[in-house]
Amino acid sequence: MKPNKVLIAAFTALACLVGSLASADERVITVASTTSTEQSGLFGHLLPVFEKDSGIKVRVVALGTGQALDMARRGDADVAFVHDKLAEEKFVAEGYGVERKEVMYNDFVLIGPKADPAKVAGNDIMLGLRRIATMDAASRPPFVSRGDKSGTHAAELRYWRAAGVDLDRAKGPWYRDTGSGMGPSLNMASSMNAYILADRGTWLSFKNRGDLAILVEGDSRLFNQYGVILVNPAKHSHVKAADAQRFIDWLLSSAGQKAIADYKIGGEQLFFPNAK
Repeated sequence: MKPNKVLIAAFTALACLVGSLASADERVITVASTTSTEQSGLFGHLLPVFEKDSGIKVRVVALGTGQALDMARRGDADVAFVHDKLAEEKFVAEGYGVERKEVMYNDFVLIGPKADPAKVAGNDIMLGLRRIATMDAASRPPFVSRGDKSGTHAAELRYWRAAGVDLDRAKGPWYRDTGSGMGPSLNMASSMNAYILADRGTWLSFKNRGDLAILVEGDSRLFNQYGVILVNPAKHSHVKAADAQRFIDWLLSSAGQKAIADYKIGGEQLFFPNAK
């Protein structure tokens, strides 16, 4: 081998070694979270602040809440940051999470065509859903559901039940499951001029609104609480418990809570901190 080739090979090997050492030293945690926190832009606002303060990088995997908790159950995440209180409490009770802490809230809204053919507009989510379900089938507009076991999907199903609608019997071509996140589901609703339940944060950051608008809001039952949970290192010894706990503590601290409150789109606050 010629001297210059030997030199190049040596530098390449050294670069690989330095790169692997830097990679080994890098502090990275994985957070299994919801599409609403990701697609609303909240993480894009929060994480640079935390990473600068702590030196810990955060890798977010955005899924529906059910899928995010399943990911955490498998030990593929260090933290779960989601919004389905019953599912979160079950996750902790089963021993997969150490403790659930409340972080922030926003609310759900019922979106629909501005013409509102089902006459749902107001502040009563149950009445609105009943009006959609009881419309004449020939003129009933579509309803888009995430259908992905997310926190939003779980809330939607609760609201149908509370409204006295047997969704299994009422379903038809008008009810469209996307099996995907909030953003793609809103895109489908926009293209179909359909009704859809969404979290306010993702709606405010959504640009492709078409003829859609918020029709039902302000019902106390639309309250949407987010919680954060450390994945139990006793279940999965590779969980980066110290760095993950530092992220949780930061979210709950005055600095983290202020960062959440400071995130706005068009002057409107998307999430409201309420750590205890």
